[in-house]
Amino acid sequence: MRRRLEIARGLLHHPSVLFLDEPTLGLDPQTRNHLWQYIATLAREKGITIILTTHYMEEADRLCNRVAIIDHGKIIALDTPKNLKDGIGGDVVTIRSPDPAASVAALAEPWITCVEQHNDEVIVSLQNAEQHISTIVTLLNTQQVPIQSIAIHKPTLEDVFLSFTGKTIREQEADHKTNMRMFQRMVRH
Repeated sequence: MRRRLEIARGLLHHPSVLFLDEPTLGLDPQTRNHLWQYIATLAREKGITIILTTHYMEEADRLCNRVAIIDHGKIIALDTPKNLKDGIGGDVVTIRSPDPAASVAALAEPWITCVEQHNDEVIVSLQNAEQHISTIVTLLNTQQVPIQSIAIHKPTLEDVFLSFTGKTIREQEADHKTNMRMFQRMVRH
């Protein structure tokens, strides 16, 4: 209710631009979802431009037409969520096999962007994985490579953030907290 009241106060003078700083921080999932719906409705029906800061990547993906990734105070990426996700190299297929080396050899195809082995998993990067999954299984079966499991992972904004900064949001937050503690210790002494 407090978050809704804060937004309502911001709307009293009928702004054309509304700034929201972490509007769903600390909210339970149900309330967060209601607030997301409300924010989307404001933008759509009232024509309000909403500038939103958030650490919740799913929130940015759901609500924003354009996303800026800021690292060390500088914008390092700016585009639509879809373009940012498409720009990091497509989908990822993870294959677990008792013979990962044979999987890598069987998947040397021009439409596959990258194939990497990590222990008993093979990570395959490609565009439109759902269209190629049956071909991947067929290639592995033809080479008699056993498959324990196979999974498709679509890129998320968290993946985009990681690709641009080299760190996840949680690592960024942890680094910031560590830096603040060190600064506070220096100030005390």
